[in-house]
Amino acid sequence: MNVHAALAKVHDFHKQTSAFARDVIEDLSQYPKRLSPKYFYDAKGSELFEAITRLPEYYPTRTELAILQERAGEISAIMPDGAALVEFGAGATTKVRLLLNECAVGAYVPVDISGDFLTAQAEALRHDFPALDVYPVAADFTVPFALPAAVAAMPKVGFFPGSTLGNFEPHEACAFLRSVRRILGQDAQLLIGVDLEKDQRVLYQAYNDASGVTARFNLNLLDRINRELGGNFDTSAFRHRAIYDSGRHRIEMHLISTKAQRVRVLDRSFSFHPFESIHTENSYKYSLERFIALAHGSGWTRRESWTDAARMFSVHAMAAV
Repeated sequence: MNVHAALAKVHDFHKQTSAFARDVIEDLSQYPKRLSPKYFYDAKGSELFEAITRLPEYYPTRTELAILQERAGEISAIMPDGAALVEFGAGATTKVRLLLNECAVGAYVPVDISGDFLTAQAEALRHDFPALDVYPVAADFTVPFALPAAVAAMPKVGFFPGSTLGNFEPHEACAFLRSVRRILGQDAQLLIGVDLEKDQRVLYQAYNDASGVTARFNLNLLDRINRELGGNFDTSAFRHRAIYDSGRHRIEMHLISTKAQRVRVLDRSFSFHPFESIHTENSYKYSLERFIALAHGSGWTRRESWTDAARMFSVHAMAAV
């Protein structure tokens, strides 16, 4: 039995793990090396990200939540009664709970790649909203998936909060928005959060917090490879780096090798030279005009847009066209 097969037997590779393995091997074989940010969110990564959202430097979560609270009545008036609310990349339920309290939702469909975290959040919602039908879907929301049959006849409203759209390259963001439109179907609506361009010092501090939580979140991706794919990354030999590329309007996150080293993942070996980077995430920042133009080119038209007073963040209600 070869090494790959032996490790596959030990780690019980199901379909999702096999995709993780395939993507990691492919991405680390590139130059420059990279890893997909969608794999940040195992159970530990999801916990770390929720800790990030509570940091004083990290403005997006509290700013978006304030917009949703302030505009809850307007959002409720736009959403059709009895709709199935489909959240792409469901994490902690703080934001969706606000919508569930304010809007006449018929069912809630949280979709996330982290199945264990998703199940725990769904159970908590069922307990707190006993009259609400909750249908969790463990899936990679960046590719097409089927909605539960139980919501087929309901009007659909997508919910994509946070600044996750910024993790896509612009052409990928267009493809994702088109995919969302196909998944939700005709006459669908979409409530989406989009981070806005702002002072670079604010952005730098948001991704380089003083307590180092973002660094631990970034490095957990290597720990996950070690846990799930039998990797032997020495996380102490990598450091977190986040920079702002003003020309591309994006934050870049990297893991920087601090020395020459070799790392094994499954049956593959990867060499690193000192200061070599693994590019783990981009977070694009938009102007209102650039986002609305991107959405329009992806099959959506704007119904309403809201921002905070400082124009740090935006929430948009979109309709499929």
